[in-house]
Amino acid sequence: MEMLVQLALLAVGFVLLVKGADWFVDGASEIAAKLKIPPLIIGLTIVAMGTSAPEAAVSISAALKGSAEITIGNIMGSNILNILIILGLAAVITPLAVERSTVRREMPFLVGISLLLLFQGWDGVISFLDGLILTVLFAAYLTYLLVRAKSQPQEQEPSGQRSLWKILLLTAVGLGAIVLGSSVAVDAACAIARLLGMSERFIGLTIVALGTSLPELFTSVAAARKGNADIAVGNIVGSNIFNILFVVGLSALVIPVPFDGAFRFDGGAAAAAAVLLPVFCAGAGKLKRWHGLVLLAGYAAYFLVIL
Repeated sequence: MEMLVQLALLAVGFVLLVKGADWFVDGASEIAAKLKIPPLIIGLTIVAMGTSAPEAAVSISAALKGSAEITIGNIMGSNILNILIILGLAAVITPLAVERSTVRREMPFLVGISLLLLFQGWDGVISFLDGLILTVLFAAYLTYLLVRAKSQPQEQEPSGQRSLWKILLLTAVGLGAIVLGSSVAVDAACAIARLLGMSERFIGLTIVALGTSLPELFTSVAAARKGNADIAVGNIVGSNIFNILFVVGLSALVIPVPFDGAFRFDGGAAAAAAVLLPVFCAGAGKLKRWHGLVLLAGYAAYFLVIL
């Protein structure tokens, strides 16, 4: 009976995520048009941080409870899933054009901080100093994005007839549905996993990671389906940067986060996944369908290793 209840809750979570993602993408796109802000900047900031809210809540809560496997496993697993599964699926649905600046700046930055996190955890702990470094880098990243947004205004007329407050409300309701849906889905997925006898590390790297990545999944797929490639790609790159710099950084400022040796492999996989993005996009400036298939195959291989 308990399994049926959890499956029903999982379905409710998915429904909230689907509708929330649609509203959130529509709202974010209209905000960009109204304020003449490039959609890429919206994707790298508002959408990325909003869809990373579940990772932040789960990881910081886990840090406070001393559950390192959930804290680190959630971030490592989420970042791997975001690239290999979410961008893989989005690219299979439709080729994703990527701005040259993203390939030259944000993607290499993501590779760099992925390697930095692996280096910081190599001694077995993400210390207060490590967290401070990550937090300072996050502040610098936000400053860079704000400067970039001011220097590259988007000259276009607002699309749609909705007023700004209605668009903001739509975006907020969409985000609320995403976060609520994610919370319900994560709790249900964890309950199902434990009923099936899965380990906590496996749950952290897969079930919890997938659950907290559901907002990115539905938002990016919805953006790709609606032709907003900048939001789809920017959302994932921004979310992964946010996960490492803000979520892990803040968690380590609260309490030193143990980094189990087993996570070295996962950290390497996360860095390797990040490397694939600029490699794929360096030539044509887009993620093609075959790139998406390679990314999906990469996750299948990773999953078989940790299974």
